[in-house]
Amino acid sequence: MAADGTQGDVLPITSRISIPLDEIEMEAVRAQGAGGQNVNKSATAIHLRFDIQASSLPDFYKERLLALRDHRITKDGVVVIKAQQSRSQERNREEALSRLQQLVKSVIATRKPRKPTKPSRSARRKRLDSKKKRGRDKALRKKVDPSRE
Repeated sequence: MAADGTQGDVLPITSRISIPLDEIEMEAVRAQGAGGQNVNKSATAIHLRFDIQASSLPDFYKERLLALRDHRITKDGVVVIKAQQSRSQERNREEALSRLQQLVKSVIATRKPRKPTKPSRSARRKRLDSKKKRGRDKALRKKVDPSRE
């Protein structure tokens, strides 16, 4: 395994599933923000593009990724990640690949279906009692109308 978390020319997702690096398009661009003179002359930031539809991922993963409401996924189903934290292009490349790996791993876990429950009879009674008490407290704050006495 390489230092960037890749195994040769693939990005491992699980023990069985990996993404070939030739499916991931990476481009070095100039970083934004502070960084001294170096930021003006070197392209250290990395733009990563990964087309979900055209990838070799199983259909299950593709469907789940496309269903995600994530700002990094375009309408066309392309994941766009920009890594520019580091001053080193190689570290930004590793960071971008790591973020893609985390995004794909996030769709693996299936959530346990929620079982709807009903509140118990005592819980309903307590809720209504507290509402009545609150109403009485608020009623006591009102000004007394002398004509009603």
